[in-house]
Amino acid sequence: MKYFGTDGFRGEAGKVLTADHAYKIGRYIGWYYNREHKGRIVIGKDTRRSSYMFEYSLVAGIIASGANAYLLHVTTTPSVAYVVRTEDFDCGVMVSASHNPFYDNGIKLIDGNGHKMSASVEEAIEKYIDGELGELPFATGDDVGIATDYAIGRNRYVGYLISLATRSYSGKRIGLDCSNGASFTIAKSVFDALGAKTYVIGNEPNGLNINKDCGSTHIEAMQKLVKEKELDVGFAFDGDADRCIAVDNEGQIIDGDYILYVCGKYLKNHGRLDGNHVVATVMSNLGLFRAFDKAGIETEVTTVGDKYVNEAMVKYGYVLGGEQSGHIIFSKHATTGDGILTAIMMMEVIMEEKSSLHDLASGMRKYPQLLKNIRVESKEAVMTNEVVLKKNDEITAELGEDGRILLRESGTEPLIRVMVEATTDEICAKYVDEMIDTIKAQGLA
Repeated sequence: MKYFGTDGFRGEAGKVLTADHAYKIGRYIGWYYNREHKGRIVIGKDTRRSSYMFEYSLVAGIIASGANAYLLHVTTTPSVAYVVRTEDFDCGVMVSASHNPFYDNGIKLIDGNGHKMSASVEEAIEKYIDGELGELPFATGDDVGIATDYAIGRNRYVGYLISLATRSYSGKRIGLDCSNGASFTIAKSVFDALGAKTYVIGNEPNGLNINKDCGSTHIEAMQKLVKEKELDVGFAFDGDADRCIAVDNEGQIIDGDYILYVCGKYLKNHGRLDGNHVVATVMSNLGLFRAFDKAGIETEVTTVGDKYVNEAMVKYGYVLGGEQSGHIIFSKHATTGDGILTAIMMMEVIMEEKSSLHDLASGMRKYPQLLKNIRVESKEAVMTNEVVLKKNDEITAELGEDGRILLRESGTEPLIRVMVEATTDEICAKYVDEMIDTIKAQGLA
């Protein structure tokens, strides 16, 4: 598609994604959901300065088409999905560029069931943006929609998260990194209510510092906090809090693969891993698949994107899936990745097993992994080039069962991602560089 990628319409605010785009998205979804009844659309946003611009542009479009807009204000992406599916809304919109820097922004659309919007609706929106559908009718008179403060929806979501914990976290010292993003209004209140002693960083957003040297993409800030304060565990979220990366009691990074391992093994041991499957993506570490094999757990592997993980979970009825990046879905409790929910589920395992996170994760050994991006003229040309494909086969054969190479197109940029896993860092670097040199030699870079 032209505008919408795997995670909404995203780009630099005011350049790639403009207020006019947001207005037209609002116009279309307002009209679409207002055809048979008064449409109800709920909107959340993160802390970026441009989020206010897009929020009100969306509102203008929605109410101009006759639907009603309900504003959650600064909140997390999973909270929007929760409110949509539990409070009879037709659609949810989240204004956020997730882990991107402040100058980017995005518009994520969520359907009435709390899932990512269908491609058919996104395609229709794109046609409307480009003028291919003609003009939509404006509401007039008392058919014009209204905009309503709906902060109560965010409060209900907080209550829901608290209700999922089965015990008090009293005595536990927990670090929280809110990435100067959407979770700064929610995360601390949840863990304080559960009795933990919380230590919070990344909770002073100013519109320009979201994800800056903090959060799940800069986990070193949490590692430092855990070591300095001698914490039991730390959890770092991204800008819209649909991701969580943990740090164990010894300061080691527990990424999404480790989280899947710890929670998957726990669910299996307690007879709650429906279908005996965990859904992962092609980017998950070989060590995860080997550890699951040893534990007798099967895996369903999808392409990258929590959207595709969720689709596989819904299709087969699985209860756990996620990505190395920290998008983890617990389908019994949510329809999207939810960083704060993931932190609660991790705490449930720690408390019930009466073990440290370091010990719980010790059964998995990660293979060294190296990922490099190469900017290309045409992603398709790289992925169909005979010389590149031959080189890929040669490297695959040389790595054998002790590693793998993966070429993947970026969903949002003109990049090819080259990833190699092997038994040593040196082997990873050797084969990544060989593949990138091959792409360059073909004149594709």
